Amino acid sequence: MTQLAAWLDGTYGKGKYCPKTGPYAGKCLSQNEMETAMAETRDPAILLDLWTGWHTISVPMRPKYTRFVELANKGAQDMGFADDGALWRSNYDMTPDEFTAELERLWQQVRPLYLSLHAYVRSQLTRKYGAQLVPPNGPIPAHLLGNIWAQDWTHIFEILNVPGSSKGVDMTPGLQQKKIDHLGMVRYGEGFFTSLGFEPLPKTFWERSMFTKPADRDVICHASAWDIDGQEDVRLKMCIRINDEDFRTIHHELGHNFYQLAYRHQPFLFQDSANDGFHEAIGDTIALSVTPEYLKQLDLINEVPGPDGDLGLLMHKALEKVAFLPFGLLIDQWRWNVFSGKISPADYNKAWWELRTKYQGVSAPAARSENDFDPGAKAHVPGNTPYTRYFLADILQFQFHRGLCRSIGYTGPLHRCSIYKNAVAGERLRKMLAMGKSQPWPEELYSLTGERKMDASAIIDYFAPLKKWLDEQNAKNGVKPGW
Repeated sequence: MTQLAAWLDGTYGKGKYCPKTGPYAGKCLSQNEMETAMAETRDPAILLDLWTGWHTISVPMRPKYTRFVELANKGAQDMGFADDGALWRSNYDMTPDEFTAELERLWQQVRPLYLSLHAYVRSQLTRKYGAQLVPPNGPIPAHLLGNIWAQDWTHIFEILNVPGSSKGVDMTPGLQQKKIDHLGMVRYGEGFFTSLGFEPLPKTFWERSMFTKPADRDVICHASAWDIDGQEDVRLKMCIRINDEDFRTIHHELGHNFYQLAYRHQPFLFQDSANDGFHEAIGDTIALSVTPEYLKQLDLINEVPGPDGDLGLLMHKALEKVAFLPFGLLIDQWRWNVFSGKISPADYNKAWWELRTKYQGVSAPAARSENDFDPGAKAHVPGNTPYTRYFLADILQFQFHRGLCRSIGYTGPLHRCSIYKNAVAGERLRKMLAMGKSQPWPEELYSLTGERKMDASAIIDYFAPLKKWLDEQNAKNGVKPGW
């Protein structure tokens, strides 16, 4: 099983596609380069070629993944679980079935917001590409959303016609003008945490992390944070680009590292987050405080935009956070059904696209068959990394953010609150992180937010002004949500 896991992971890490025509002809694109190409290109023919090409890297994985599932299930059953999916779902202080129901409850809370965003984005893509390519009432072809997996739509922001649509927070020009290097990017992230009263990162972090892509070997550039010894040897592994997106990603990844340092005093079995959604949510909670006010303090933007810029700011954030929600949910819906046998190997790809259409409202832009293995074109599937944590984190970060903002007496719009340099918020956050996994997660949630249930109403609060505007635009243009 270890050999299969290493092979699957390594095959993904070495994955490249070499376009024959267009602007990328003659280059072989790795995942990072592929993401950049998809983000920068709006030509549908080139996007289709890139999308289809990347999805060839996973075709050889299928038989080995099928065998991997058999072995993973055998291990889970030896431990008394029905299958590996039930084992994964047992980690949330409730039964696997209760956890499945909890996810559905949270999804129903956020689904109306997603449907409004999807309908508006689809209408703008139809306007740009025509109804032949983007059916006005159907799912959106997955290659047109600016991201290889259609999980982050921020790169199509400029074609969406949002009033006041200077995002007000794109710090790429500021970072480049100031000639910030990869170490400088990480120093900004560290500075946020130290402003809250956290100790600076240890010297070994700076000596042993990977900040740039090595020239002499293939690596997975997907950003990740590591705790090597359960004490102070924490590291970041990332191929940092000097741009807005990676600036935020660094804040997220350092959230893992500061969490790891905070609970290092706990007994070994409690050296983890309250549940895996907490680990992913902490850094993103910090990133929600990357507001225009914060960026102005760092001198990365010239002026703080007024309230008329909020619609653009919220739309940009929704294209990142709200657009991600169904994708964050469906990856493990597919995997759990694979582990349980509900999806047989003969239907891997068919079931994948059924779920992507059901939850995301996206469709495959080219004919797919069981000769393809499209789930394997996403790192977490060959890497066997559970994915529901990212859905939970997407919900929890807004709940954490709202709780911290309330704790400091903030009463303005939630999307303008930043806890940067706030000792009260820092103390509350440090106390919760130091608990590690020593308490059931509802108790740890309560210590930070005063609430014991996961609650998506905070994400609804955060995006309320945008939801109102989206519904108005959709009604005015006769756009019907759904597909």
